[in-house]
Amino acid sequence: MASLRTGTTLGCALLLASAATPGRAQSASQWQARQIEASIKSEQIMQEANKHKSLLAQYQVMRYAHAGNKDPAFHVIFGQYLSWYQTFIGDYPDAATAFSIRQPAAPDDRPSPLGNPDYTARPALEAIPELAKNYRAVFFNEAHNIPLTRTLTVQLLSKLRAEGFNYFAAETLYQTDTKLQSRGYPTKDSGFYTQEPICAEMVRTALKLGFKVVAYEALSNATGDAREAEQARNIYQQVLKKDPSARLVVDAGYAHIQTSGVFLGGSSMAEHLHKLSGLVPFTVEQTMLYPHPSAGDDHPDYAPIMQQLQPQVPIVFVDKAGKPWSLRPGYDVSVFFPPQIIRRGRPTWLSLGGERKPNFVSGERCQGSYPCLVEARYADEADDAIPADRLALDPVPLNAVPMDRIKFMSGPPFGELYLRPGKYRLTYSDTEAHSLSALNITIPENDADKASDQGGPAQPSSPAKTGTATGPSGS
Repeated sequence: MASLRTGTTLGCALLLASAATPGRAQSASQWQARQIEASIKSEQIMQEANKHKSLLAQYQVMRYAHAGNKDPAFHVIFGQYLSWYQTFIGDYPDAATAFSIRQPAAPDDRPSPLGNPDYTARPALEAIPELAKNYRAVFFNEAHNIPLTRTLTVQLLSKLRAEGFNYFAAETLYQTDTKLQSRGYPTKDSGFYTQEPICAEMVRTALKLGFKVVAYEALSNATGDAREAEQARNIYQQVLKKDPSARLVVDAGYAHIQTSGVFLGGSSMAEHLHKLSGLVPFTVEQTMLYPHPSAGDDHPDYAPIMQQLQPQVPIVFVDKAGKPWSLRPGYDVSVFFPPQIIRRGRPTWLSLGGERKPNFVSGERCQGSYPCLVEARYADEADDAIPADRLALDPVPLNAVPMDRIKFMSGPPFGELYLRPGKYRLTYSDTEAHSLSALNITIPENDADKASDQGGPAQPSSPAKTGTATGPSGS
C-alpha cells in the first residue's frame, strides 16, 4: 500500500510547506521544495522500515533516521511519520512531541463560549448523539498521531448505532481486505492507521455493533482535491447509491470533513460528497482543542475553559436553542478534551471513559532483551489481530539514540496495558519478532488496578509532561 501513503502524505506535505515558516535566506518556494523533497525521502525511509517483520524493528529504522538527519525541513515532515510508528507501539507521549500542530487563533474563529450565558458545557458523550439524531450522517475528524482524538468516537459508536446509524467508514482502510467484515477485527493488512490499537478498537467496535464497515480511501496516487473527490465517489458508490436509507458514520483526518472553505486548493471530501449526493452531515471537530505537549501550541481558548470548568471528560457547548458551538465555520460542533494525565508513563485516556482498566505489566518477562513489545490480544481473535493494547518496555527512553543506550537500572521496566474485562493472550517479543514469553490472562469486571501478569509498585497519576513544539499545521 505504498501508493496510498505516498498520495496521502504528499498532499499533507504541500499543506505543511505552505504553512511552515521558511528559514533565513530562502524563499517560501525554496522552503516548499525542500519539504516536498523531505516528504519523498520520508516515504522511502518508511518503505525500508516496512521491510522488517516486527513493529519494533520498523520503529528503530524510523527513529534512527530521524536522529541522524538534522535538516529542519526534514524534521517538519518526517516527525509526522515517526509519530505514527510511535502510536503503533503505544508510545503516545513521544508521538505527541515528535509532531505537534500549533493551534493559533484564526481570523474566522468564533468568540469563546466561556462567559456567554447562552452556552452551557455538556459532556460530549451525551450531547453529540442528541445533536446528530436527525441527520443521515455524522462525520468525525481526528489528528492521526494523537489517538486521544479517536477515543470519543469509539465511545460514541454504540450510542449512534442505537439511533439507527448502520454504516461506518474510516480513512486509509484498505479495500483489499475483503474479509474484514466476516473476520470481525482488523489485521496489519486492514489499513494504515488501524495498526494503532485505539484505531483498531474503533473498527473492531463498529464491527461488533453490527455496522457495515466501509473502506473509502482513494486507490490512486491522487493528492489534494483529486484525492478528496475520489474518496467522496467511493463513499457515494459503496453506501449512498446502493442504500438510499443508509445512515453513515465517517472517521477522517483533520479538514477532510469540513463542509465549507478551501481545502488543499480545492474542496474537502465532505464537500465533494455533498455535490454528489446532497448529503448534509453533522460534523464533529476534534483536532483543534486538545492538550498539546507544549502549552504554547494550545489554542488560546483552551486554557481559560479548562481552568474555569475543570472538565474530567470531553465537552461541547450548546446554546439555549439547542445549537452547538464550533470554533470555526465548516464544522457543527467542536470538542474540548480535558488535560492529559500520565500514569506509569501512559495517558489515562486509554481507559476509553472507564470502559478499559489499567493492568500492570513488567519487563521481567522480556528476559533481558530490550526494547521488548508487550501485546494483549482478545482470546477469541487470531494471532494476526491488531492487539487491544500494546506497549514497548525498555530501561532507557525509547527516543534515545544508539550512543545513549547504556543501561543503568536497578530493576526491569514496567508499564500498564488498558484492557476491557475479558480474556486475553499476552505476548512479549523482541525486535526480530521472536517470542520471549506468553501467557493467558483474565481481566475481571471489578478491581480496576489488578495486576495482569504480576504485582507492581503503586504510582500516583500525574499531569503530562510538556515538550517542544515541532509541527506548524497539517491535514
